[in-house]
Amino acid sequence: MTVPAETQLKARILEVARAGGAGAVRVCSAEDDALTRERFAAATERGDLATWPYDRAYAARAASPHALLPGARSVICIAVPFATAELKNAPPRAATRPLSAKISNYAWGADYHGVVRRVLEAISAELDGFARDEVSRVVCDTAVLAERAFAARAGLGWIGKHTNLIAPQLGSYVFLGEVVTSLALSPDPPLKKTCGSCRRCVVACPTGALRGDYTMDSTRCISDLTQRRDAIPLELRPLIGDWFWGCDLCQEVCPPTRRARATLPREFGARTPQETFVDLSLMLSGSSRSLRTRYRKSAMGWRGPVVLRRNAAVGLGNSLDRAAVPALREALRNDPSAVVRRHVAWALGRIGSPAALHALSQAAVLERSHDVQTEIGFALEPYTA
Repeated sequence: MTVPAETQLKARILEVARAGGAGAVRVCSAEDDALTRERFAAATERGDLATWPYDRAYAARAASPHALLPGARSVICIAVPFATAELKNAPPRAATRPLSAKISNYAWGADYHGVVRRVLEAISAELDGFARDEVSRVVCDTAVLAERAFAARAGLGWIGKHTNLIAPQLGSYVFLGEVVTSLALSPDPPLKKTCGSCRRCVVACPTGALRGDYTMDSTRCISDLTQRRDAIPLELRPLIGDWFWGCDLCQEVCPPTRRARATLPREFGARTPQETFVDLSLMLSGSSRSLRTRYRKSAMGWRGPVVLRRNAAVGLGNSLDRAAVPALREALRNDPSAVVRRHVAWALGRIGSPAALHALSQAAVLERSHDVQTEIGFALEPYTA
């Protein structure tokens, strides 16, 4: 490819990316990343990613763009920002909205996958059109690629101690996406930048998931806990606090993110204050069908209604509000999922009112699930010892 042709192609890529909402676009080579492979493998062997099906074979694929596109030579990395003044200044949950819990701001508005994919597909179309052949592969979260590592290699940003990519002027509230191509494009240099001595994110994390050495035990991360499908460990449930889905604490305190300029594709952001939190009682009582319908276009919908109702139970337990007992009592009697009923039993025990304990005692006689019976026993134990 001649220099003028590459310059023209890169200019066109930048144009279509910016038109779609990307705040930054950079390029790196598609060479296998041995350091990323070893770091990823080490994280899996420490158990940092135990709630996900990752192993050494997965780490090897994630570090190799060639696994996605044989003959790959370049990776185009984009960052689509989703933090704006609108989000940062969104009205807090008022005192008149009891029994509600917060949603991480990446899940406000439209599901980001579709928005980011449209930008990537536009870039892919430019590459294929330039080459008059299929020379690209879009990567949007679900494909196996260590996207933060390649974004850092391309100079899109640097990996912070909260393990998110921090992009200059944009901060860490960015969605990442990649286009792998067999075209040879001149790579951009990586940034020579770290978080230095800053540890604000480490201190802000209530579960101790962040170690401060740019690694994280994801099994303790609130965002991970609210997305896993099985039971949330007992000792971590109180630490989730009033987060229903995801968590922004480590990024809220990040200085580059706090200083980030306000740029946002119109699809993101909360259209109303109600999109920034959920009514926990309504969520817990929602049928699987109604929850699937309501959240199918949301970034919260992909894990399914059982996870949403489970999270609602944890939020109600952490509210310590006796007004939550009727909804919890009903769910303990009738929710079809044993996973949900386990967390409902815990929530009733955490509230510990006479009505809550009575509901637990009744369920102890009627409940058929061994796991739920065990949870009921744990919930009643402090009051029967």
